[in-house]
Amino acid sequence: MSTLAVVEEILRETAVPMSVKEIVERAGSRLPSKSKTPDTVVARDLSMDLKKRGEGSPFIRTSPGRYTLRDIWSRQQGGDVVAESTPVLASAMRQERAAPIPVRKDDKVAVEATRHSG
Repeated sequence: MSTLAVVEEILRETAVPMSVKEIVERAGSRLPSKSKTPDTVVARDLSMDLKKRGEGSPFIRTSPGRYTLRDIWSRQQGGDVVAESTPVLASAMRQERAAPIPVRKDDKVAVEATRHSG
C-alpha cells in the first residue's frame, strides 16, 4: 500500500483535518516507508500530489501542515471547497502567522506617554 493510500485511509477514519505528525503517529507501521523521518515523507508526498493533481487530488490542505480529504471537507463546508492556494485564504493565513512588529524604545516611550496622558 502506498504512503498516500495509508494517509487517505487515516483521514477517512478520522474525518477531521490532521497535522502530518498526527497522521504519522496514527499510521504507525502501516506506512510503507522505513525512513527515519516519516513526517518528511508524508509531507512531501501530500505536497507533490497536491501540486501535480491540483483539484484532482483527493487531499486538501486546510491550513499550513494540516490535511483532510477533499470530499469530507466539501461536505463539512456545505459544498464549498476553498484550497489554501486561493489568494484570499492564503493572505489571511499569512496574517494569522505574522510575527508581531517589534517596538523600538522610542515608540515604547511614546505609547506609554499617550496611555498616561488620557
